[in-house]
Amino acid sequence: MHKIEIINSRELINYESAIEFMKMRINKIHINNEDELIWFLEHDHVYTQGTSAKDDEIIKLSNTNIIKTNRGGKTTYHGPGQRVIYFLINLNKRKKDIRKFISVIEESLITFLASYNIEAKSFKDRVGIWVTKSNNIKFEKEKKIGAIGLRVSKWITYHGLSFNINPDMKYYDNINACGLKNYKNTSLKELNVDINYREFDNKFSQIFLKNLFKI
Repeated sequence: MHKIEIINSRELINYESAIEFMKMRINKIHINNEDELIWFLEHDHVYTQGTSAKDDEIIKLSNTNIIKTNRGGKTTYHGPGQRVIYFLINLNKRKKDIRKFISVIEESLITFLASYNIEAKSFKDRVGIWVTKSNNIKFEKEKKIGAIGLRVSKWITYHGLSFNINPDMKYYDNINACGLKNYKNTSLKELNVDINYREFDNKFSQIFLKNLFKI
């Protein structure tokens, strides 16, 4: 069994500092066979743009920093109340299949949400996790609760998943999140679920690790 370290950060982590940390850790995993890592954290307010982002995805300028990054995907928001999970996983030790790895992330969050009577699904043409029903009430149109953006270096993954627990949703008004104009985002708070980070980190990590060890 592969040893995976889990870090649960409670303080706000600077986005650019997190990227530098991940790059250094990837090299250590590759060169020194250091433990893989799942890192739960929270960023201060920031918009990030992945490798396929377009300028018109920022629809309203604000005082919030905009950072171009090397992850896959388009424009998204990070900030307090949103849990970010970075996966530094060595696919050299598993299937070298990034699509399969993304599906593990998606399936894990879908399973987590189901435990709170929230029905969610993923779509082939829209990476991420979308809520379709909550407390047996079906939405007219699905809403996004989790965004995924990954990069792979030497078959080691980094970046990962952002999951809305109780962020200030007004920050999404300034962007077309993930390049999608006609879809809204949601959060656990909007769905009347009240959990803390410790509960989420523990429960999600158990589900994710169980799914990961299948590949």
